[in-house]
Amino acid sequence: MNDIKVIIMDVDGTLTNNEKVITAKTKEVLVKAQKAGAILVLASGRPTSGLRDIAKELEMEKHHGLLVSFNGSKVVDCETDEVLFNETMSVDEGQEVLEHMKKFEVIPMIDKDNYMFVNDVFNNEIDYNGNPLNIIKYESRGGKFNLCEIEDLAAFADYPLNKILTAGSPDYLQQHYKEMMEPFKDKLNCVFTAPFYFEFTAQGIDKAKALDTVLIPRGYKREEMIAFGDGHNDATMVEYAGIGVAMANAVDDLKAVADEVTRSNEEDGIAYTLSKYFN
Repeated sequence: MNDIKVIIMDVDGTLTNNEKVITAKTKEVLVKAQKAGAILVLASGRPTSGLRDIAKELEMEKHHGLLVSFNGSKVVDCETDEVLFNETMSVDEGQEVLEHMKKFEVIPMIDKDNYMFVNDVFNNEIDYNGNPLNIIKYESRGGKFNLCEIEDLAAFADYPLNKILTAGSPDYLQQHYKEMMEPFKDKLNCVFTAPFYFEFTAQGIDKAKALDTVLIPRGYKREEMIAFGDGHNDATMVEYAGIGVAMANAVDDLKAVADEVTRSNEEDGIAYTLSKYFN
């Protein structure tokens, strides 16, 4: 008898391959799992708008699927579009972070409605693996945002933010992230979500808290959940779920806390593991 009722997945580097595509094999297994009674949860650092197409592709609106976005700061029901959980930073906190980021060679990005706001759309490149990456294009396309330039983001952000994303070359972020987070380490959640992304969310916010807040009142138990991830920001949910799975391409810290390691996102790792439960 299959005991898995909730399948929780990070998106980039986990559910999608390196081309940002869900393979036919992985999609087939996930649709089959939903038809067998499981629900899918997408749990990502992406904004909600960056998850909707994936949810539609996986037919999640037909099977009570959930979108956990902004690294756990917001949860939306795919079927009803109801916001089930939403915890932002205060306006003051957001403005303080954006003011502090002016001291560093990073590209801050914030969003509201259909727009992503940046300082300069032409100051958009970071060095990633020795190659230039247009990080503003990468993030705005992934989140389905229109772009808008704002000279002073700190002054502009007079509304509560779900998260502040900063992008930079991985070497630079490794050298400076402690200084970036120092004023906020005791009052905000500050975390790497990719080698070139360091982000800020409200204190106590992570993927596990979002899952616990929404799923437990709905009658689900942790031992009925399986969670897949590849990054540092997936550690809480991988530890939280009854079965925590790290992808082969995951960071070592995540593999250390996972119950098992599956194949990589390029090798249908999710499908490989779920086929043991849904066949």
